[in-house]
Amino acid sequence: MEQVDPREIQTLQMYLNEYGQQIEIMTQQLGMIEQQRLETTAAIESIRALQENEDGVALLPIGGGVYLRAKVLDAGHFLVNIGADVSVERASADAVEYLEDRITELDALGKKVAGSIEQLQGQTTQISRRLESAYQMARQAQAGQSRS
Repeated sequence: MEQVDPREIQTLQMYLNEYGQQIEIMTQQLGMIEQQRLETTAAIESIRALQENEDGVALLPIGGGVYLRAKVLDAGHFLVNIGADVSVERASADAVEYLEDRITELDALGKKVAGSIEQLQGQTTQISRRLESAYQMARQAQAGQSRS
């Protein structure tokens, strides 16, 4: 009967823990990507609603679930954050196009992260099976020694 190396069990357990932590981190990243996607979609809807709104009045969140009615002076131009805390003024159509491109990028990033999670889960399953096999061999070896 094959002997089980305790270092192998320890190494497999270490890998299992590390992969579990990586999966957790990537799952959080996937949640943040989805949150950004939802916020970007909401921004597109808000821009379009402002274009259709004839009186130019919008609700402006000021915090704590409190909103202020505000008159939009220029619903044809928006400040768009393009990264690194840099904002540029864009016409509404350009802003919507930019945000739609951002959604496409977020979708691609989300698929990549989800693929990585799936790959790690597959590796975790393989390690779990190998670890269970090693535990069974160790129990069998222990049972064989107690019979002797």
